[in-house]
Amino acid sequence: MNRMVRYFVNGLLLSTPIALTLYVCWRIFRAVDSWLGLPWYGAGFVATLVLITLVGWLATTFLWNSIFGLVEQAMERVPLVRFLYNSLKEVLGAFVGEKKRFDRPVVVKLMSGGNARALGFLTRESLDSLGLKNLVAVYLPQSYNFAGQVLLFPADQVTPISAGSSDVMAFIVSGGVVDGSDRGNEGPATPAR
Repeated sequence: MNRMVRYFVNGLLLSTPIALTLYVCWRIFRAVDSWLGLPWYGAGFVATLVLITLVGWLATTFLWNSIFGLVEQAMERVPLVRFLYNSLKEVLGAFVGEKKRFDRPVVVKLMSGGNARALGFLTRESLDSLGLKNLVAVYLPQSYNFAGQVLLFPADQVTPISAGSSDVMAFIVSGGVVDGSDRGNEGPATPAR
């Protein structure tokens, strides 16, 4: 009987992430299809990807830069729209694009003289512009959640680490369950016993 329970738990641990990922993808496909009113399943999602790529290509042309500049100026004039637009632009830019901000993983000593440490990402090396001398900004993502906090630490309590940014983010978001060596391995994952 114990063997059957172990098989069930192993099957649950292996199939649940696959099933949830497929379900989320299916929901996204259905939502985009319904927004665009297209009758073919997945056509809306493909059309959206093509449209985004087209906008990216157009962004490299002079004409588009002129048009985009006018749209951006209009958004800057409306207070609530300006806040929303700039916030979204900064957050997206922090994760993708040429100005990635979460590319410097660090380990932080939480208390001077203490042994507790936290993993995070250095986002600002100087806070002098805020009147905060000798402090740095570190973003600490939360485990099992896509949220986090920016905490300020004395620079001497922050140590860069040599791990890749995506490996550190996966480690933190998974609550320490996943590390860089867990990804890219051949074969199915072996659940912990």
